[in-house]
Amino acid sequence: MIIRKVYVMMASFMVLSQYAKSEVGDSLQVSRTSIEKESGISSSVNVAEVVVTGTRQKTDIRHLPMTVSIVGKEVLTQRQQPNVMPTLSESVPGLFVTSRGMMGYGVSNGAAGDVMLRGIAGGAGQVMVMIDGHPQYNGIYGHPIADTYQSLYAQQVEVLRGPASVLYGSNAMGGVINIVTDKNNNKGHHLDASLGTGSYGTVQGDLAYRMNGDKLSASVGGQYMRSDNHRPHMGFEQYGGFGKLSYAISQNWNAWADINVTRYNSSYPGTIDVPMLEADQWITRGFATAAVEHEYENTSGRVSFYSTYGWHKINDGYKANDPSAKPQARYFRSKDALTGISAYESFKLFEGNRLTVGIDYQKIYGNAYYTSRATGEVLETQNKQSGRVDNNEIAAYVDFRQDIMDWLTIDAGIRWDKHNVTGDEWIPQIGLVVRPVESADLKATVSKGFRNPTMREMYLYPPSNEELMPEKMMNYEIAWKQRFTSFSYGINIFLIDADNIIQTVERKNVNTGEIKNKGLEAEASWAINKHWRLTTNHSFLNMKYHVLAAPEYKGMLGVNYASERWNAGAGVQQLAGLFTVTGANEHKENATLVNMNVGFHATKAITLWMRGENLLGEKYEVIAGYPMPKATFMGGIRFKL
Repeated sequence: MIIRKVYVMMASFMVLSQYAKSEVGDSLQVSRTSIEKESGISSSVNVAEVVVTGTRQKTDIRHLPMTVSIVGKEVLTQRQQPNVMPTLSESVPGLFVTSRGMMGYGVSNGAAGDVMLRGIAGGAGQVMVMIDGHPQYNGIYGHPIADTYQSLYAQQVEVLRGPASVLYGSNAMGGVINIVTDKNNNKGHHLDASLGTGSYGTVQGDLAYRMNGDKLSASVGGQYMRSDNHRPHMGFEQYGGFGKLSYAISQNWNAWADINVTRYNSSYPGTIDVPMLEADQWITRGFATAAVEHEYENTSGRVSFYSTYGWHKINDGYKANDPSAKPQARYFRSKDALTGISAYESFKLFEGNRLTVGIDYQKIYGNAYYTSRATGEVLETQNKQSGRVDNNEIAAYVDFRQDIMDWLTIDAGIRWDKHNVTGDEWIPQIGLVVRPVESADLKATVSKGFRNPTMREMYLYPPSNEELMPEKMMNYEIAWKQRFTSFSYGINIFLIDADNIIQTVERKNVNTGEIKNKGLEAEASWAINKHWRLTTNHSFLNMKYHVLAAPEYKGMLGVNYASERWNAGAGVQQLAGLFTVTGANEHKENATLVNMNVGFHATKAITLWMRGENLLGEKYEVIAGYPMPKATFMGGIRFKL
C-alpha cells in the first residue's frame, strides 16, 4: 500500500515537471519578491533567494552547495500557528516534529517536540535550532525546547538539511533550523494583534508593536495560549514576550539587542494504558543577544554576545490506576545556561571570491537537583549528582568559496573545535555547484558533523560516563534544482554514515551506536496564475537502524488561493512507516492528514481567519500510547494598524 501511494505521487510529480518544461519554457523572469507576494511561500529552488544560514553572510542560495529550504513569514502566519514547528514539519521535506496534542510539546517523560531531520534526532541533540545564528538548546540535556519557538518574532526560517558543524559546531551534526527574527523594515509605527479560540478550550492571542525611524527601530510583543487538549490531565498554558532594539550607527554599521522570555505550565497525562496524575511541569526559558555588525562592499562581519537559559520544575506524578501509588514527595529541578561569544569576518578578496573566518567560545552550565514539596529544601540523593557543572569549548573556522567562470562554484571549509572534556575535533566540508544553464544548478557536498556528549550523558543518572567521546557523522549529497517563469522543482539524494553514537548498554552510556540512512527528497512549486499556487514536497528515508518518530515516507500536496479579499489553503499530508516502537515489538503508523485555512480581509486592518486540522478524523499516534486528536478547529480575528 505504501509503495503504491509513493508510486502515484512520484508519477504525478514527473508529469507536472514535464508539463512545466513544455508549456513554460526557459524564461527566467521570476523573482523572489513576486513569488512570495502571490503565494506566501519561498522554496529552496527560486531565483535570487538570499540566505545567511549556510554561510554567515547574505548569499544567493544558488552559489551554496548545501541544501537549504526557506519558509517565509507569509507561510508562517497564513494558518495563524503561534509556533513555527507545525508549519516547518509540513513545509520542509525530510523534517518531522513529534506531537501528542493540539497545543504544547512539554519536556521530560512522554514529551513531544522532537525535531527529526532525515532520521537524525533533535531530541538527542543532533539537530540544532538557532535564533539569528545563535544556538538554542537545554544546557543539561542538549535538546531544543520546541514550545519556545514563536511565529510572532520570526521573519523567516531557514532549514539547512545536512551537517552544519563547520560553521556552528556541536549539535549541528544533522542540520540546523535558523529562525531569522523580524528586521522591522517598514517605516513608521505598526500595531499587530490577534485573538483566536477553538476546540478543547484552546485560546491563543498575541500583540506586537513595531517602530522604525531613520536610525532607531524597536519591536516589543507578547503572546498567550492555553488548551485543555483532548485528554484529561493534559492542560497547557504559555505566556511570554520579546523585545528588540536596533540602532543604525552609520550607513555601514548597526548595533542591536534582543530578549525573549517564555513561561509555560503543562501536564503530562501518561499513556492511554498507564494514565498519570499530578505529572506537572513549570518551565521558564529565555534568550538574550547583543551584537554589532557591519557591511561594506567587500567586507562584512559581526561580533555578538548571547545566552540561552532556563529554569525547570517538574513533578513526576504517579499512576492513576495503581492503588499503591502515592503522590511524589519531591520536585525535580534544574537550571541551565549556554552563554557564548561569536565573531566572524567575511572578505571578498577578488572577483567571485568570499572568505569567511570566525571564532566561537561558549560556556555550558547546568545544575540538577531535587527539592522537598513540603519544605522546599534541597534533598540529598544517591542517584543524581547535585551541584554545578560547567563545560566550555572554543573553536575557529575558515570557509572559502570561489566562483570559477559563470558556471562553477567551489566551497571548502574546516573547523577546529576544542572541548574541555572530549578534547580536539577537526570538521571538514567541501562542495561544488555546477550551473549548466542559467535556470538550474547541480550541487554536491561531502560534510562532517559532530555532537559532544551532554551533561546528562556524562554526569547525571546511573548510566552517566565521563569518558564519552563525540558522536561523528559523514553526509554525502547530490542535489538538482531548476526554475522557470512560474514553476520550480528540486530533487536531492543523500547518504548518512555515523558512528560513535551514544547508547545505554548494561546501564552505562557508551559510544557504540551507528546510523546508516539514505534517502531522496523532492519539492515543486507551480504558480498557476496570479491567484492560484500548487506546492508539493516528498521525502523517502531508508534506515538500516530504525529510529523512533522518523517516517519512511512523508509527502505533502497543497493548494493556495489569494485575492484582494480572500486567502485560503488546503493541504494533504501523508505519513507512512512512522516508527512509534522499535526493536522486538516494532510498530509503524500510517496517516493521511487533511488541513485547511481561510482568511477574509474584512477591511485593510481587520482579517477574520479559521483553520481546521485532521479534518478526516484520522486515528493515529506519533508517540506510542498518545493518540492524536481527531478533527480540530480554530478561528479568530487579526488587527493590523
